[in-house]
Amino acid sequence: MIFAKPSARTRISFETGFYRLGGHALYLGPDDIGIGKREAVSDIARVVSGYNDIIMARLFEHRHMLELAEHASVPVVNGLSDYNHPCQIMADMFTILEHRGHLDNLKIAYVGDGNNIVHSWLRLACRLPFNFTIACPEGYQPDPDTIKLAKQAGLSEIAISHDPMQAVRDADVVYTDVWASMGHKEEADERRRKFEGFTVTAQLMAATGKDSIFMHCLPAERGVEVTDEVLDAPYSIVFPQAENRMHVQNAIMLRLLGKG
Repeated sequence: MIFAKPSARTRISFETGFYRLGGHALYLGPDDIGIGKREAVSDIARVVSGYNDIIMARLFEHRHMLELAEHASVPVVNGLSDYNHPCQIMADMFTILEHRGHLDNLKIAYVGDGNNIVHSWLRLACRLPFNFTIACPEGYQPDPDTIKLAKQAGLSEIAISHDPMQAVRDADVVYTDVWASMGHKEEADERRRKFEGFTVTAQLMAATGKDSIFMHCLPAERGVEVTDEVLDAPYSIVFPQAENRMHVQNAIMLRLLGKG
């Protein structure tokens, strides 16, 4: 497990998952390798592949993820990059299926920054049909090429809005994330000003007009992008969502290793 960027949930879920599958997880933190700085990504890929059956990497730069996968001789699992977070979104969709019972006529409203979580939802929209509306302030839209890719796939309905109340109407799921994620922490104060009105409140949840569920990939800044009232509400499924990271990641690893 190569961690250029630390994370509690990703480390715990993968390390526990490796153990439950009968394997042993080796944690390599930010100071152990210095990927792309102290040593070339391609060299790390070749060396680590010689010792291990699978690599999970949580990196800052997506180009390093692609380079790692290109040169590794074993499967590489993307545990997060600045572009996307695929394991999270696969676990999220599984959690929706688990709680809703089906994925028919599914509408998801994402409220917040057009970040790597949004890019992953857009990539999934190329594979599964659902209605996905992104509510974000002007200037904080997701990558335009990824939006174009999702629309051209023709499976899902994709919309961009700057009005959260309008965006969540008829949504089965309201989803949010921190406003200043990796690479943007120094913008936290400015973003709080720009994102005023984008906090997920009980009033916003009521604006869906139906019994909607709330999701957050965690960690959450309580009182910023979501209120305590919503995060701890009966309709919030953030903790089953977090638990499912391990189960879905185990399934991914089994599939990659030819065991599932």
